[in-house]
Amino acid sequence: MIALLFGMIGLAQAANLDGVDKDCRDVATDLQAKIADGSTDYDDIAQADFLLNYFSLATTYSPLHAPIPGKQGSGTLSVELAGIPSLGCERRLVLGATKTEDTNKAPVVPRPRLGMVFNKVFGVIPYASVAYVPPVTVFGTRNVIVSGEAGFGAMAGERVQWGARYHFTLMKTVAEIATPFDVNDEAQVDFYMGSTFGVDGMIGMKLGSFKPYAALGFTDVSTFFYIGDDAIVGNNASPYAGLTGSLGVQYTKDWLDVAGEFYTAPGYLYTGRLRAGVRF
Repeated sequence: MIALLFGMIGLAQAANLDGVDKDCRDVATDLQAKIADGSTDYDDIAQADFLLNYFSLATTYSPLHAPIPGKQGSGTLSVELAGIPSLGCERRLVLGATKTEDTNKAPVVPRPRLGMVFNKVFGVIPYASVAYVPPVTVFGTRNVIVSGEAGFGAMAGERVQWGARYHFTLMKTVAEIATPFDVNDEAQVDFYMGSTFGVDGMIGMKLGSFKPYAALGFTDVSTFFYIGDDAIVGNNASPYAGLTGSLGVQYTKDWLDVAGEFYTAPGYLYTGRLRAGVRF
């Protein structure tokens, strides 16, 4: 009798699709059934933590330049396009797979950057850059992003470059992210704030106008999420603190400065980023 009772409860839960996006209902139905019979390792807290970490990691300030970004005493004004891969239904489902979050609003983050390379000091070439995204509503979200870096690079022989950098990003988003429990209910605006900081070691090569490079480092994430539907704050029980890496190439010639890279935070984010600008 007890087994039958739990089976009936599981069937009732599997039918709870009021807060699920229509494109995810088959996945939700299957996942609810697996939760009911215990055949999945789905965890609400882990799912929520992943989402909170994901969007901060998607806006980290990765190098998009070689260990020595440019000539001493020069600057660069450019625009970065940071890709944000869409999340599948398995990652969007929360609260026992009874609700989907609207996470796929912005496929890319455009970020203006201003960088300077200074004259050599104690055998290394220091540099710094800043980036700012103003509070303009794009893709249904209003974001403010401030990023910066400070680092140095040096030559090891005629071609090999090496260096290190510190980076940070502060970002906030105002949008409907945590969707209503009932799709017919009025949407409420949510507030998400994230910050990241980290350090990278870098190595690269100067091959004429091309400078391939790699960066590997440590990044820490902190988040705050206010959910407008029920006026609660979502706690991040497992803020990301781990490895991040980049593999890319920078091309500079005359006034042109462009770069592209593959960027990853293993287990969370695998994406591409581009930057194009002018040197002065």
